[in-house]
Amino acid sequence: MAERRAARSKPHVTFGEQGVVGNMETTALVSLSGSVDFMCYPRVDSPTVFAALLDPARGGHFSIAPHTAATNIKQMYLPETNVLLTRFMSDEGVCELIDLMPVTDDGPRTADAAPNCLIRMVRMVYGTMTISLDCAPRFDYAQRGHRARLGDTGHTAEFTIDDASDDNPDSTAPTVDMLALKASVPLSLHHDDARAQFELNQGETACFVLGDARTLDNYTFDFDTMLADTTAFWRTWSVRSTYRGRYREIVMRSALTLKLLSSREHGAIVAAATFGLPESQNGTRRWDYRFTWIRDAAFSVYALLRLGYTGEAAHFMRWIGARNRDCASDGALRAMYTVDGEPAPEEADLDALLDKRDKNRARRGNGARDQIQLDVYGALLDAAYLFNKYGRAISYDGWCNVTRIVNYVVDHWQEPDHGIWEFRNGQRPLLHSRLMCWVTVDRALRLADKRSLPAPLKTWFETRDAIHRDIHENFWNSARKSFVQTPESDALDASILMMPLVRFISSTDPRWVSTLDAIGRELSVDPLIFRYTRGDNLDGLPGVEGGFSACSFWYAEALARAGRIDEGRLVFEKMIAHANHLGLFSEEVAIDGEPLGNFPQALTHLALISAAYQLDRSIDGVHVPWT
Repeated sequence: MAERRAARSKPHVTFGEQGVVGNMETTALVSLSGSVDFMCYPRVDSPTVFAALLDPARGGHFSIAPHTAATNIKQMYLPETNVLLTRFMSDEGVCELIDLMPVTDDGPRTADAAPNCLIRMVRMVYGTMTISLDCAPRFDYAQRGHRARLGDTGHTAEFTIDDASDDNPDSTAPTVDMLALKASVPLSLHHDDARAQFELNQGETACFVLGDARTLDNYTFDFDTMLADTTAFWRTWSVRSTYRGRYREIVMRSALTLKLLSSREHGAIVAAATFGLPESQNGTRRWDYRFTWIRDAAFSVYALLRLGYTGEAAHFMRWIGARNRDCASDGALRAMYTVDGEPAPEEADLDALLDKRDKNRARRGNGARDQIQLDVYGALLDAAYLFNKYGRAISYDGWCNVTRIVNYVVDHWQEPDHGIWEFRNGQRPLLHSRLMCWVTVDRALRLADKRSLPAPLKTWFETRDAIHRDIHENFWNSARKSFVQTPESDALDASILMMPLVRFISSTDPRWVSTLDAIGRELSVDPLIFRYTRGDNLDGLPGVEGGFSACSFWYAEALARAGRIDEGRLVFEKMIAHANHLGLFSEEVAIDGEPLGNFPQALTHLALISAAYQLDRSIDGVHVPWT
């Protein structure tokens, strides 16, 4: 049965050649060949219905393309939107495939809102072409079969999942047991997949919608209106940006990507739209990033506020505040949560999604959910401080929750942890974690002073000073003339690029300048910056990963802040060249330029926005005092 329902074999899919569409509930990745090769439904952390990106033979896909291969294919977004346009061009004609998930507002879903669905429209611009469609869903990470049937008119195919027990009981993500594909052309079934082949002449359009069968059953679609309304929503959102700098196009694509990765209901931003894409070229290091990491809070709030999106920042802060309010009685937080604020599910291999090239399995869930990561508290407090400064004042209840968290850090900052890189070979005292513990206490003190809030100020001041001394005395390696990852080591770590970015140290301090030089010498293959020395078994994992894209943007920003503007600008613009054809970034980039890791990744786009903003100020000679 499983073999009979395997998707038709597809060539290996390169995720760098993918665009992404979404509706702030879920996303779909669409390849240059017109195939939806990755889609979780009905929520971004729900099980997959298409996963050819992970297993082309068994993962499932939804392809629409000319029956005869096009001579040229171009892909773009409609300007200032997340509506994707793929153009197929040949001697016989030109057709356009438009992909979108309808959305007209970014609040919680209402009863009269457009369904949570994927819309695909094929328009013949010139000439005549025969178009082929193949919709081959593979439910529950390709672990469960399904049955298909055609509706009475032959224009609807329903896919019903086979009964099976839930193998992921700790997941709170919603699931779907029946999908429907509605089409403006007749469909046929082949081994429980839906297919169609139809001819389009110049000026003709064929439309398709895929979603929950029960939701779509009684809904009448006006495709042109949905396209117009969705386009208008994204353009209205884009025009609210206050960014007018020299990098507007790539900054706005990053902002639109972050908006896609946010939850319209909860305000959280997931780390990436995907799971299981390898971080190393041998196919290892496959993690699930469809969750929200607390540490991304500071970057998200900073980026959103800098671009003028105070409403989005407020929504995200409400989500963060709820995690703060619900944390353990001693103030301890988890490193990550689902978009609705629940613990991320346990990590598990998916035997059904196997990369045939390297025999590595994808994973769902994330084992780092149970790690101790002390740096998350600094991210949380930096976000609270920034929002208090540029958004709205913190409430009394909010301050009480902040105080509890700061007191936790005061008690635990000297302890080892797993850190920002989520080491899987034990805990250790890490500079980045100490740095962010300093940020925790520093931002709390600034908040207390600015708002005259009650706090154990003497204890907090003493702790902040103690962390500052500890970093300079125990994490400075005088022989290397650099700050290092752990005391009494010589290991460099790119996360220490955050030191001047969070205002711990002056960008021109001699200790920092020599550290910056060391990172440039030893962790860089210009413009790539590696998280730590390549080949070292610092993290206890097999495989050599690529350059970490966010680190390259941190490096560009650190150079600009240090007055080395031309160097920073060149690193930044070289990194922009590593975006895909649509301006989207993977988590990492191999030395040969191959994208690695989950995609598109929020942290990379957040770091890009921050670096672009700083470069604009540095190039223009604008100094902004730290208050």
